[in-house]
Amino acid sequence: MARQPETVRSIAQNRKARHEYEIIEEIECGIVLVGSEVKSLRGGRASLQEAYGMFRRNELFLVGMHCPEYPQAGPMNHAPLRERKLLAAGKDLLRWSKAVREKGVTIVPLEMAFRGHLVKVLMALVRGKKVHDKRETQKRRDAERDMRQAITRRR
Repeated sequence: MARQPETVRSIAQNRKARHEYEIIEEIECGIVLVGSEVKSLRGGRASLQEAYGMFRRNELFLVGMHCPEYPQAGPMNHAPLRERKLLAAGKDLLRWSKAVREKGVTIVPLEMAFRGHLVKVLMALVRGKKVHDKRETQKRRDAERDMRQAITRRR
């Protein structure tokens, strides 16, 4: 029997992170959620703008992600800004915890999505960009966009 292709539906993206930081490495993590959080995420209502990753006792947690309360949950609702545990391979976590001890290296979420029925978070190990690096990146993007537009006009 042929296996169905897995559906991927984006919930939230952190576009600012790609502009503000130089991405060193990315990994896809699972996330520990309660039922009302999953229901709220199915509505596409979450924010990763102020979120970051933090290690506690060799475990990675997502701090600062806003997931609004689910109105139908009543008194069994979740706290919107609670810390959520991330699930990843132990060797990756060990390598990242060593990297985070360096000056200027941190962990930020780039995207949250439903992969099938599971919620996955794309986390990135990043280093802050300098102002001149941001300008270079913007110039490169503008040049690539202009080239794509020129090619489509010629067709």
